[in-house]
Amino acid sequence: TPTVSLHAHSTEAEVERLLLRLEAGEDLALISDAGTPLLSDPGFELVRQTAAAGIAVIAVPGPSAITAALSIAGLPTERFSFEGFLPARLAERRSRLAVLAQEPRTLVFFEAPHRIVETLDDCSAAFGPLRRAAVARELTKVFETVYRGSLADLVAMAAADANFARGEITVVVAGAPVLTDDARVADELRSTLSVLLAEMSASKAAALAARLTGAKRNDAYALALVLAEEAT
Repeated sequence: TPTVSLHAHSTEAEVERLLLRLEAGEDLALISDAGTPLLSDPGFELVRQTAAAGIAVIAVPGPSAITAALSIAGLPTERFSFEGFLPARLAERRSRLAVLAQEPRTLVFFEAPHRIVETLDDCSAAFGPLRRAAVARELTKVFETVYRGSLADLVAMAAADANFARGEITVVVAGAPVLTDDARVADELRSTLSVLLAEMSASKAAALAARLTGAKRNDAYALALVLAEEAT
């Protein structure tokens, strides 16, 4: 079976020519040097059009950094979310991480080596420094290395090890713990009070926070006094 090659700058015309060969009855093998499953690869478009034309597409699985990293990260794998590359711009990346902060599934990211240190810093800020994570570099290659620990640990490792920021990098982060109803209310109460106390007295903040979160007013007032004292 002939093999075909597509690269990042392949044109629609090249994809169309390959599709015509398939429609003419040829068997073609598409090999991706970007790994499975055709991430950042124009082969996706060939597969899409081939399937739409009713031509059989058969997978011969190859190396996948996503599943390889998950299998050795030492983190839960029952449910996970692949998030691709985080935005390169600081504000956009932090905004995306804020959206994912309460995601209960294990998260998998790809990251460029020159951004890994600042990305880990941002993850630590968004998810908390104690969230468990792993960074895998150069998976299935000679210099494969896996770093495991809390996000705070990984930030320290990245600062101490020059090799940390070399090669192709996959980051795996444990999902957020699922809060019980009581824990959720307590968390919402603290967050709400933190905002309200900047604008009103402890008693008024407690009354409003209790109504907004469903917490008991006495509990809200007691916490408001603690937070007000911490702020002085």
